[in-house]
Amino acid sequence: MDLSSPWLPPSEDESRTPRSSPTARSAMRCVRLLLACTSAAELLGTVLAEGPGWITGEGSALYLLDPAGMLRLTASHGLPDWAHERYGVVDPAGDLPAAMALRLRRPYLLSPERTSADYPNHNTGMGTGMVAVIALPMIVDEQPTGVLALALAHRGTVPRRDLDVLETLADACAHRLAHLLDHAHAEARVPRGVRPGPGAGTAGGDQDGAAGLAHPMLSLAVRSAGHGAFERDLVTGETYWDAQAYRVVGRPQPAEGAPAGPPDLDRLVHPEDLPDVQAALAEALATGGPYRIRYRVLRQGGGVVRIEETGEVMLDVHRRPVRIAGLLADRDRARTAGERPPADAPDDATAAAGARSALLLALTRALSRAITVRDVTTAVTDIARPAFGAAGIVLDLVDEGRLLPVAHTVYGGPRRTELTRLADLSEGVMQRSLARSAPLFSEPGGTGGRGDGNGPLAPAAWAVLPLVASGRQVGSCLITFATERVFGREDRTLYSAFAGVLAQSLERARLYDTHHHRATELQRAMLPRTLPRLPGIASAARYLPSTEGMQIGGDWYDLLRLPDGRIGLVIGDVQGHNAEATAVMGQLRSALRAYATDGHDPAATLARTGRLLSGLDTDLFATCLYLTLDPADGTLRAARAGHPPPVRITAGARAVELDLPGGPPLGVDPGVPYELSAGRLEAGETLLVYTDGLVEDRTEDYDESVQRMLGGLELWARQAGPVRIGPGPALERLADLLTLNVTERRSRPDDVALLLLHRVAAAR
Repeated sequence: MDLSSPWLPPSEDESRTPRSSPTARSAMRCVRLLLACTSAAELLGTVLAEGPGWITGEGSALYLLDPAGMLRLTASHGLPDWAHERYGVVDPAGDLPAAMALRLRRPYLLSPERTSADYPNHNTGMGTGMVAVIALPMIVDEQPTGVLALALAHRGTVPRRDLDVLETLADACAHRLAHLLDHAHAEARVPRGVRPGPGAGTAGGDQDGAAGLAHPMLSLAVRSAGHGAFERDLVTGETYWDAQAYRVVGRPQPAEGAPAGPPDLDRLVHPEDLPDVQAALAEALATGGPYRIRYRVLRQGGGVVRIEETGEVMLDVHRRPVRIAGLLADRDRARTAGERPPADAPDDATAAAGARSALLLALTRALSRAITVRDVTTAVTDIARPAFGAAGIVLDLVDEGRLLPVAHTVYGGPRRTELTRLADLSEGVMQRSLARSAPLFSEPGGTGGRGDGNGPLAPAAWAVLPLVASGRQVGSCLITFATERVFGREDRTLYSAFAGVLAQSLERARLYDTHHHRATELQRAMLPRTLPRLPGIASAARYLPSTEGMQIGGDWYDLLRLPDGRIGLVIGDVQGHNAEATAVMGQLRSALRAYATDGHDPAATLARTGRLLSGLDTDLFATCLYLTLDPADGTLRAARAGHPPPVRITAGARAVELDLPGGPPLGVDPGVPYELSAGRLEAGETLLVYTDGLVEDRTEDYDESVQRMLGGLELWARQAGPVRIGPGPALERLADLLTLNVTERRSRPDDVALLLLHRVAAAR
């Protein structure tokens, strides 16, 4: 999980369009939300979550000018640790993008090639020459405040329309920051899911010890109400309480510099209320957003405190929980003078059992939504682990009689380097538990782990759960805890029931993954394994399956060696994303190849293929583009059946769509003729054919997406030059560039195919 996933701002009212709706994003809405933000981190998170979808987020940052006149990294998203260290403080007199933008007082754009050469990031997959970065100065009344740096999905120059939007967002951030800096004594809210940079949040005169560190949380109003504030990072596992939070629950605050943090949930909450709290927390983690829980806290020395916890679960851009922040209130504090506190609720075993059932139901609902094994492990990481208060989870699956690791999830920080050690420590006990088909639980006072037991991952308490579904061994699950605990009879029953639900979910997910893998392999078998080497041309192709439904589709491409020395270029898209679409695609590819190699021109080939499709036992139709190229003189002949037109990249670095008359898709009207068009591809020019999944985006107009792609092609052509663009590696790089935006999307509703052909020189 990303350690710096951005905050998703809460809805202002329940009637607002849901955030996941494509219409929820707009520049005006984003500006309105920016003007309500209360920290630099929140501003960056809002830009990423509510700004245009072509702001990719990965590698974005916000810099503020410090009193010494240096630009200091205050918030970021997707930057690795080395980037924080190297670019944490930027000299405005230097030549880094942030410095250039501030000095020039205008946006400073880095092309994908510049980001690759100057700022490589091999750990996160960036630095491949495919991401543009723009640095925007934040200036108010001629006074610079800082710089907003954003990673963009633009493959070329940023259109004036998009640049206006970016400058507007930067201006809104600048004015809001200026206002916040003018009122620096008012504490900012907790940074919601955006990683604070070095030195962020250290200003502000909080005198409450730990609260005065890098997590300013309390406003004057909160203090006056006697509420305590808390924050929990679900990625790193770190929890922060202010001094008032400790006072509310009746616990002493750790001394400054002490390693101990807030008490664990099971040591804090009354045992009768703990299942209710875990169930409510699981529900909140599954859905995100605000929540409210009431429970009792055990006082040291006896007695209880009635607590109301009000908070919010923040989600990242992938809708995964990354942070919880909220307030703790003493419910008895507001009693009027002479009013008697309510009596403690009597012990009620039935109520406790009902709470455990609610927790199990919440976990079951979360796992029931998981489709793949990856989805199951995500649910375990994001929901089950925090709900149980676990420090880490190791999940192994049975594969050919052996236990193989699937997911090791622990909190970040130093423990992240000990993942392998935890897996090694747990291997034997997980195998024993599975062999006995019985869960194993640690006992208080034990060593907690095997081996030397002194490493940061040696668990103080643990539970090993065998995963068995329908009498078949599925795997084993280890849950570790940072502090000792006693597993009572009810706890053991709960964990055993959870193991059954988890095993069923994993078995279902493995079956789905197996079917999907077979379907994908079937579809790939119907596509060319390699492109033929043909004289006078260079070529490259890409295919990406859909990630929705069966995750297969009907896109195909082909490069044909024709009998008369010409070259045939085919690309098509069968309607649907299922096995039938794949089967029809295979039939059409074979038929079109046969008609083409028989010598029929593109128009006649499409007409015959359309009649064939109409005669098949299917209601599906297909779009298709077929063209031929004579590599000797560059003559093109083409016909189009409802498919996007090809794009020609000229030697002068222009990208233009070829004007080809189009007919209906294949299978719609078997009697319609297709018009044959002629053209020419000069030596040094490149031709791109593609399916609509390459550019189609639910949040953007189709024509705008096409124009954005054309701009990216022109940028590439200018950078690569007329000589370098054709030969192998350069053309492969262009294919990678074209698919970048698709691979970065959270979901891919349509499969994608593209084929590039470059005419190197006239054939001899």
